[in-house]
Amino acid sequence: MFTTKTRIALAGLSAVFLFEMLDNSILNVALPTIGRELHASTLALQWVTGAYAVVFGGLMLVFGAVADRYGRRRVMLAGLTLLGAASLATAFVTTAEQLIAVRAVTGVAAAMTTPGSIALAFRLFTDDGPRVRAMTLITTVGLVGLAIGPTAGGLVLAVAPWQVLLLVNVPIAVLALLGIRAGIAPDEAGELHRDPVDVPGAVLGTATIVLALVAPTLFVDEGAGSWQPWAATAAAVAAAALFVLRERAAAYPLLDLRLLARPLVSAGLAYKAATGLAVAGLGYLVTLQLQLEWGWSPALASAGLLPQVLVLIAAGPFVNRFVERAGLGRAAWTSSFAVVAGLAVYAVAGRFGYVWIALSLSLVAVAIRVVGVVAGVNVMRGLPENRTSIGAALVDTASEVSSGAGVAVGGTILAAMFTGAITAPQWSDRQTAEFEHAVTLAGLVLTAVAALLVGWAMRRTSRGGAVAPQAAGHPSAADSRA
Repeated sequence: MFTTKTRIALAGLSAVFLFEMLDNSILNVALPTIGRELHASTLALQWVTGAYAVVFGGLMLVFGAVADRYGRRRVMLAGLTLLGAASLATAFVTTAEQLIAVRAVTGVAAAMTTPGSIALAFRLFTDDGPRVRAMTLITTVGLVGLAIGPTAGGLVLAVAPWQVLLLVNVPIAVLALLGIRAGIAPDEAGELHRDPVDVPGAVLGTATIVLALVAPTLFVDEGAGSWQPWAATAAAVAAAALFVLRERAAAYPLLDLRLLARPLVSAGLAYKAATGLAVAGLGYLVTLQLQLEWGWSPALASAGLLPQVLVLIAAGPFVNRFVERAGLGRAAWTSSFAVVAGLAVYAVAGRFGYVWIALSLSLVAVAIRVVGVVAGVNVMRGLPENRTSIGAALVDTASEVSSGAGVAVGGTILAAMFTGAITAPQWSDRQTAEFEHAVTLAGLVLTAVAALLVGWAMRRTSRGGAVAPQAAGHPSAADSRA
């Protein structure tokens, strides 16, 4: 059972995750209204949400490393203060450019707070059982926010201006700040390290992630025939190569690459990447299929995604029992099989009726519910205590980048195989066949990639996953200079 102080801490950490899940989901429903009131172009509206995602994803590793050096609680409290200030600034926005700037600052705040929520939750307990229960509670709160976001946003817009949707972050930030200040003790010196910050590594790492997040958007928007997405992809690969070279040569690297070689860490990140790929890729393809091929309205298509949301929420009470019975390792790979199965069902049978789509969404949702908890805990278990924030940042970064890759796979294959305008109100029989073939191929590619990630993760843990993590606060000699 949790103590009163622990409950206060978990309430604060749950509020942080609620903000992450609620923020973009509640804002998306307001984009048409924002476009009209701020006279925003289609590109500007895209960057209203894109600025947040790119800045958030790009800075997570940097702030994870900073938190391990200067204090997870301290960085999180600073991020929550910034979040409240940025959200208040929404009330004074008058142009699309100003709103994009506010969203970018909100992304900075999210990068400061999100990795710390996993690291601090892990620090509250010494046993895996309470850690899993705490992570289940935090993720359940966030998933409820994800589920109610669009509906709540629509109801608010009926009676209030769109700015209210972002001002809601202010009380969430206050709740989180109060809970963390009251429930979590300041960081102890033994849980941190004082190595100098690797500035070149931080710049290269941020550039790599930003380019990796921008490239999939360009593939979808510009098409595979344009030079822009390929240039962004090449730049991302080049930045990644330079980052690896820098981290291997640096005396005090931003990210000691030897940490990634630990079986629990690498396997946990692979499981997380497989689920991120599946969620984003499947969601993208299903949304297009329901609205463009089957002619469903946006509202009906949103309802069509409900099986996934309902399973995500309803599975919460069963996660702890399943993990306790199966163990962390077995729970990770068995639930990841559901990811592969869900994608395979959609690829093979999704075009034959909605029941198959609902089944695929439900299978992937079951996997997300377990992997979202277990992967994070396993990564934390595989790291020294003074590297948990960078580990949490890696978990979130793996999810962000793989989500972008999932959308890119679907968008690129559709662009290559579908002739004409995909948003045209009437499709010819040929276009319908092209769309179905493209969706099937995209589903099979996603299935294959997810299966490779899961298989590789299983091999990693079977070969070395039983090795105990380093004793708390005592990294090995190989870690001493990270």
